[in-house]
Amino acid sequence: MTSLFLFFEAFHFLRPFWLLLVPAVLTLWWMIRRAETRRDVPNDGIAPHLRAALILGAKDRRRSLPIDGVTLGVILCALGAAGPTWSRLPDPFAAQSAPVVVVLKVTDTMEEDDVAPSRLERGKQKIRDFLDLRAGARTALVAYAGTAHVVLPMTEDPSVMRPYLEGLSPDIMPQKGEVAADALALAQSVLADEADTGGVLIVTDGIDPADVDTLNATGSGVAVLSMLPEGVRDRGLDALSIPLVEVTPDGGDLRRLDGLLNAAYRRAALENTEQPWLDRAYWLAWPAALIVLLWFRRGWTMRWLVLATLAYGAAAPNPSRADGVVDWFLTPDQQGQIAFNRRNFVDASELFEDPLWRGYALYRSGQYEDSIEVLARLDTAQASFIQGMAQIKSRSYRDAVRSFQTTLTRDPDYPGAADNLKLAEQIVDYVEEAREQSDTGDDGIGADEVVFDNEANRGVDSQVEVPQDGGDAPLTTEQWMNTVDTQTSDFLRIRFALEAVQASASDAGQPQAQPDDIEPDTTAEEAAQ
Repeated sequence: MTSLFLFFEAFHFLRPFWLLLVPAVLTLWWMIRRAETRRDVPNDGIAPHLRAALILGAKDRRRSLPIDGVTLGVILCALGAAGPTWSRLPDPFAAQSAPVVVVLKVTDTMEEDDVAPSRLERGKQKIRDFLDLRAGARTALVAYAGTAHVVLPMTEDPSVMRPYLEGLSPDIMPQKGEVAADALALAQSVLADEADTGGVLIVTDGIDPADVDTLNATGSGVAVLSMLPEGVRDRGLDALSIPLVEVTPDGGDLRRLDGLLNAAYRRAALENTEQPWLDRAYWLAWPAALIVLLWFRRGWTMRWLVLATLAYGAAAPNPSRADGVVDWFLTPDQQGQIAFNRRNFVDASELFEDPLWRGYALYRSGQYEDSIEVLARLDTAQASFIQGMAQIKSRSYRDAVRSFQTTLTRDPDYPGAADNLKLAEQIVDYVEEAREQSDTGDDGIGADEVVFDNEANRGVDSQVEVPQDGGDAPLTTEQWMNTVDTQTSDFLRIRFALEAVQASASDAGQPQAQPDDIEPDTTAEEAAQ
């Protein structure tokens, strides 16, 4: 129902003056139809049964006439010309779904097998399906029992979350219990760092009655997925006033939850005046085209309409181009958008004519140099921002610094530009410092060399040979990670225990102990890297 309310709230016409045609068309329709259906036979002096026998086609006077189809088609065209809309044009450089923190209850009760294979495993399956449904939207994971912990901060890569999700079990939780209110507060603190309005999804089989008031006071943006089987009730869940969805065998529960959690995000998108409205006129073109098909029937073609259509076609200054059947109905940019939405970025880059969309499709397809070249002709903040991202991917870090600086010059508040500029500058400083430390002054040139950007002329020019035999070569990150036997569950058990000890020490006013080999600010995502 929330989506329906948003639809009616946002619905309007972009060009409402075209609606003036509707009453004029209806007036003309009434006049023509009245003239064709009026009775010419006098009523006086003729018996009703004789008059009915003398009038031909009396039964067909109220049937549909050609003017009816013409009127309906013209009205549809007028409504389409008025530009109906109820949503903003999607920003291709922003996520299309709200950031969500998934809160999973990890207790002994979740090990019950009344929901196959168990409540906890089914909950994990639902979370994985939820990640697939959201297609790369920003998602974080929080687990709780007697304590609440951030398993993984916000990430756009579902594959990063999966191993941590699999490692969750009641055995790794430091304390027994169910502190849903603490988990909600932790999730809201994660959302506080996000620029967009987000939501919290709680996956649980029960809520402690002591936490009900806290959850009910959150208002919109929080939803609960109940992992209880049909017929089993929980006093805490029954007392909730926030949206509660029961688990289903199919994905209907997740689609409903996604709609609920995205409601506030869509409302915020409607209020974004920087994005233009999406014209939905094309929806009315299909019923209008179907009505046109009726004009091929005998007796349905109106001569004046055929003449008007021929006159319009003769006066058209630019003939349309149609290289294929698809070109009869869709422009190249529309075809490119379809390919882009299907994540077929290579085809999208070949179909798009709009340079911004074409450059972005090239970037998404990995053609970074071509993307930089296409976007160079544009002078918008979006274009320079994508250029910077493409230059980062192609390891042109100093060029990326310039692109992000250009983005901030064009739009000082452009989302992510300042953070990416800082990151690019740090990469450049790191590369130059590494060059200074590795400089030996040798003039020899090896067969293979690592080239660093040294625009600032720091250090002495030299080349670093890459070992060919691999005997003395250092292990790569992937090779090093493959030698680590520690499971994700072991890592989470240690980290959760440490966080629980730190929280207890903080509550007691004692100094927090920090082991030398564990960074206190290390996140799960950084540890995974």
